[in-house]
Amino acid sequence: MKLKQFSLTIAALFVAATASAADPKLGIVYDAGGKFDKSFNQSAFEGATRFKKDTGIGFIEVQASSDTQAEQVLRALARKNLDLIASIGFAQTQAVQKVAKEFPKVHFVLIDGVAQGANVSSILFKEEEGSYLVGVAAAMASKSKKIGFVGGIDIPLIRTFECGYAQGAKAVNAKVDVTQNMVGTTASAWNDPAKGGELARSQFERGVDVIFAVAGGSGMGTLQTAKEKGQLAIGVDSNQNHLYPGTMLTSMVKRVDNAIYDSYMEMKNGSWKAGVVSKGLKEGGVDWALDEYNRKLITPDIEKRVLGARKDIIDGKVKVIDYRAANSCPV
Repeated sequence: MKLKQFSLTIAALFVAATASAADPKLGIVYDAGGKFDKSFNQSAFEGATRFKKDTGIGFIEVQASSDTQAEQVLRALARKNLDLIASIGFAQTQAVQKVAKEFPKVHFVLIDGVAQGANVSSILFKEEEGSYLVGVAAAMASKSKKIGFVGGIDIPLIRTFECGYAQGAKAVNAKVDVTQNMVGTTASAWNDPAKGGELARSQFERGVDVIFAVAGGSGMGTLQTAKEKGQLAIGVDSNQNHLYPGTMLTSMVKRVDNAIYDSYMEMKNGSWKAGVVSKGLKEGGVDWALDEYNRKLITPDIEKRVLGARKDIIDGKVKVIDYRAANSCPV
């Protein structure tokens, strides 16, 4: 879609999205996975939708299918003098950095990346902590003691999930084998469920019986293949337990929804601040999911062990290594 077309779309949405002149003018830009990826972007969408429901204040939403397009979209939104634009995903980091400098009166919140500026709030998550918990669950639920991981792209962020997962699993049993594969090397890797399913099938054939999928829309293929094979899978970002009850062991929940909701509310209340924040278990930024959809799969022993690990991490008794900080994984 060309920039001019974006401008026309935004202009049309702008009228419908804003409740009154006094309300903040808000926008959100999804990454290549799209808002209905049932994962990362959808969580952001749900947070924005909850804000709209609670306040009556709407928002403009656009999807950027590439890094270049993200810059075009952000600039088009900024020219409309929005008060706050939420950029979803690390791939938009450079675009936010550049456009924020061009429009100092427009505020930006960047999820999963760090951009500098007095008008930029960067929100990071301690993915390693939530991944540690689901690693504990995976190791305890696995009968073969072979667990798997399917990531989107081989980048530090995704390695952080995998490393935390491996640390949790090996805290339960040091002999647990962790197999990992990545879907691809470009943005399309987040939206290729066929490849996600193919990688899962290959891992299951090698004896893996639990797979943690951290691949956006591609992860849907992994979860579906687990269901077809009667094996266990672990969801990510949103609580995906309901997608395939009976084979979804749990989900590593990353509360992007809360991050967006809170950012919008802070802008509304006049308390929004620039800077960098990192949200882990203690801050309610990540967690594991236990509900009616996976209750039968989580034995009392698994629940006790996971909750114990959760408390130890929050209390500082267990320090989960962040791959991004260490630039390596200890296990």
